[in-house]
Amino acid sequence: MDISITAGGQTVHTTSEALQGVAGRIKKESARHSERQSEAFTPTEYGRDKYESVAADQLKAFIERIERLEEEKAGVAGDIREIFSEAKGNGFDTKVMRRVIALRRKDRAERQEEEAILELYLQALGMD
Repeated sequence: MDISITAGGQTVHTTSEALQGVAGRIKKESARHSERQSEAFTPTEYGRDKYESVAADQLKAFIERIERLEEEKAGVAGDIREIFSEAKGNGFDTKVMRRVIALRRKDRAERQEEEAILELYLQALGMD
């Protein structure tokens, strides 16, 4: 059987046998490609795939870095507690100090907006 296929202004004439041959070659190439992929994922002598090993090593490195930073963070948090304790011992109000630190993190416009909203809420509650 003759078959004509037209695409992009070009017409190709072929037979159903030729198409079956092409389909067979595509099937064989697909099988070879699958074989190559499965060969790439063969286990190493350690019993793990080489890609899993690399990913596991990366994951371990990330975890160890985070753990080191968490230790440093705990140390810094302890230092901050000591400073607040010292300030409290010298008569300073640590709640107010924490509020001042939070306010210093904000820019002037953000602080003014927050203060205006606070004032509005206080008025609405009759606390002015």
